Amino acid sequence: MDMKIALGVTGGIAAYKAAEVTRMLQDLGVQVQVVMTRSAQEFVRPLTFASLTGRKVITGLFAPEGAESTPNVESAIEHIAVAQEIEALLVAPATADVIAKFAQGVADDFLTTLYLATKAPVVVAPAMNVNMWEHPATQENLRILRERGVRIVEPDSGYLACGMIGAGRLAANESIVNAVMETLEGARDLAGETVLVTAGPTREPIDPVRFIGNRSSGKMGYAIAEAAQRLGARVILISGPTALTPPGKVEFVGVETAEQMRSAVLARMDEATIIIKTAAVADYRPKQVVVQKIKRKGEMNLELEATMDILAEIAKKRAQQIMIGFAAETENVVENARGKLDRKSLDAIVVNDVSQPGIGFDSDRNKVTVLTRDEQIELAEAPKSTIARQILKFVATLKHKRASAVAN
Repeated sequence: MDMKIALGVTGGIAAYKAAEVTRMLQDLGVQVQVVMTRSAQEFVRPLTFASLTGRKVITGLFAPEGAESTPNVESAIEHIAVAQEIEALLVAPATADVIAKFAQGVADDFLTTLYLATKAPVVVAPAMNVNMWEHPATQENLRILRERGVRIVEPDSGYLACGMIGAGRLAANESIVNAVMETLEGARDLAGETVLVTAGPTREPIDPVRFIGNRSSGKMGYAIAEAAQRLGARVILISGPTALTPPGKVEFVGVETAEQMRSAVLARMDEATIIIKTAAVADYRPKQVVVQKIKRKGEMNLELEATMDILAEIAKKRAQQIMIGFAAETENVVENARGKLDRKSLDAIVVNDVSQPGIGFDSDRNKVTVLTRDEQIELAEAPKSTIARQILKFVATLKHKRASAVAN
């Protein structure tokens, strides 16, 4: 399979089971980089995992005590390198402490810092005392993680090391490994595909200092571009002006006006197998752009003309590409989106109600409906990164259905 994961081992009697999980994953062709917390090292020595993997075991953000008097700079930034190269992060066993830190964004050691730094899918296998497992605080932290897309491998019930009986025992090794393998297989859903994503707003100049724009932050499109890259696709991101940093490894094309975006899309669309148009392209632009700054003189009439409908144009010119559109609506949300789906001959359209507070424009969260001619799929409110993964899973399914229909 030639894929690499990080295995986080936290403190608990079940830490010794992580050695067998490591071996099982390696037998399936997965490279394992082990990260141990300070508490985990009280139960299992790093040498055990180093012997199994043939790799240095990461035990902290800085050099071990006594190794040198100043922090090791290479170690201090190593979490970024690991975060970028892994295909998944597995934590087994995961204590109540590390689950709480993940949920609340606490980054006080290598593992918790790695969790915040990586965009790879995360699998967590909890192990703890039954009362700790059932405590409302732990259950609330697990709910938060699930909402963020973390996969939880539920613990087994039975006799626990503390002498109690109940839920909290680390899941069977096979269950943990299966969860990781399913996650890794899903992480390559778009391997071999080229995904073209448009994002952000366009700006239509009125004069040298003013323009017509809109409230799009570009966050949804950038989340889709990043998620598509994580799923194995080559990604072309064509974006209007935003305050965002383009995701690493994507091919970025920056534009400003609707006409520039149209030209960029037409120039690159033949390379794509999947086109996802999240950009909020201006529908109108000033009919005449004034060369010098317009001085204030009371009322001013601004004559507008329609811009080209990029989505409709490329839908007519496409070959076999799957094409997904986006619609931001404030009323009759589904009805308006379905009309756009039909008029522009799209494979699917993603619509959200931007009149709802806290989601959509400028927000890190969204709540959308995915429409095809035969389906209507509601995606519950979640971070845009989660919504992006869900949309792309749907796109991958659409791609597989089309391939099966052609084969038959």
